Amino acid sequence: MRGRAQVPGDLCENPWVWEEKYEVDSLAFPLLLAHRFWATTGRTDHVSRTLRTARTVIAVWRTEQDHERLSAYRFRRRGGAPGDTLPDAGRGAPVRRTGMTWSGFRPSDDACRYGYNVPANLCAAAALDGVAELARHARAAELAEDAARLAAELRTAAVQHGTVQHPEFGSIYAYEVDGNGNALLMDDANMPGLLSLPLVANVPTTDAVYLATRQFVLSPANPTWHRGTAAEGVGSPHTPDEHIWPIAIAVQGLTSNVRAERINALETLLSTDAGTGQMHESFHKDDPCRFTRPWFSWANAMYAELALDIVDLGTRPLWASPPPTSQAPRHQMS
Repeated sequence: MRGRAQVPGDLCENPWVWEEKYEVDSLAFPLLLAHRFWATTGRTDHVSRTLRTARTVIAVWRTEQDHERLSAYRFRRRGGAPGDTLPDAGRGAPVRRTGMTWSGFRPSDDACRYGYNVPANLCAAAALDGVAELARHARAAELAEDAARLAAELRTAAVQHGTVQHPEFGSIYAYEVDGNGNALLMDDANMPGLLSLPLVANVPTTDAVYLATRQFVLSPANPTWHRGTAAEGVGSPHTPDEHIWPIAIAVQGLTSNVRAERINALETLLSTDAGTGQMHESFHKDDPCRFTRPWFSWANAMYAELALDIVDLGTRPLWASPPPTSQAPRHQMS
């Protein structure tokens, strides 16, 4: 793909860039992977490169903590859907500094309505936890301190500015906020999302705010949750209305503390593949034969992860026992 772009008008001076949509999670996931690879294998041949990359990532996230004043990032795509471009001449909707880091786009590639994507910030904090541990292992004390400090700032800001009081569920995480009093209450099946916080953000499945948020996400109060004759689960504005994502079904199973719910999630995935033997991006809640993408490797991988988890062969030890976190106080169940 060198020298190519998804949309020709997006082609920039860097020939390796396929698309210039900026997402916080695009920087967080490689760091999470690097740490978990080290934790699983003990290999260190990738650590020095990871730490060099982490310094760049931290600088970007620091800049985007003050997007309005410091950021030069702009993204405009003419002639497309509204979710494919940013308002205000490509700057994005106005935000006030909160301590969270700004994102132009969601993990789905859709534009953020409000610039602080809460699950992406919590995922970034988890990635920084891993960086801090790797840096301590490599005796890079200054980097370890920088990573831990930013992780704590992101978590504190997510708690202070990214939670809302819901009349039915109590204190829950919003999906996006802007620091100006606006909050978007929903979830998106893409990861990181609110439902997937234990998998990607070092949030325990017993955390009280997470449990309340989970109840919201898996209810009609969440506009992306659908129930039909074939299945129920979380979808995404990225795909047609009333479509459920197999990824979200797998995440619901993996993050459940009830084994029967995990097994039910696996059975639902098996019964909604439309006889193709593949997981799809999404399918209609009443008719699995109406689906998007004939196969989706990410969804296939999440199905496999859930199946392995049920027989105690999955990656649960990596995310259920995360590295030490620099954080705001946890919301523990009483």
